[in-house]
Amino acid sequence: MAVPRNRISKSKKRSRSAHSALKAKGVSLCSNCQKTKRPHTICPYCGFYAKKVIISQEKDEK
Repeated sequence: MAVPRNRISKSKKRSRSAHSALKAKGVSLCSNCQKTKRPHTICPYCGFYAKKVIISQEKDEK
């Protein structure tokens, strides 16, 4: 079986795992409704993207 040749120090182990942290997601504002959304995506609230209506948000009222 494989056995480590030398012991891994705490600093070596921690510096290797230093890049494993979660990164914050980017947030931008919608140009139409001014709500927060992910960049380069359609606004989930109003359906606008690049100042154009992509998805109409009409609600059926019965």
